[in-house]
Amino acid sequence: MPRFIAFDYGKSRIGIAVTDTGALIASPECTCSPSECPEVVRRLVEAEPCAGFVIGKPGLITGTVADSTADIDHFARALQKQFPKMALHFVDEDHTSREASLAMVQGGMRKSKRREKGNIDKVAAAIILQRFLDGRG
Repeated sequence: MPRFIAFDYGKSRIGIAVTDTGALIASPECTCSPSECPEVVRRLVEAEPCAGFVIGKPGLITGTVADSTADIDHFARALQKQFPKMALHFVDEDHTSREASLAMVQGGMRKSKRREKGNIDKVAAAIILQRFLDGRG
């Protein structure tokens, strides 16, 4: 079964997560800069079959627009242009960074590791992806 790739978009860093080959469990993959992202995504798509992309977007449930909404929409259009046949899904990302931080503490990650730039972003991407997977059932 093809996997899904998820993104926690930020202007300086993008957290990326992927599912297992059964598309049941989300795992943090990496972080990259927006300029590096097209190449990183290309490598991920070429490495294993991909069923689609999942992008975190704030305010989907409440219908609000955040400061980052326009940038996220631009990112989504760029992904769609690079991979026109790939399905694109949006998932509400409200509170994912807070959940990611808590998950890292509960998982026993050392404070020095939690402070590393990007760790929260890729864990937040995994939370976004797991929300998507849980909502499909």
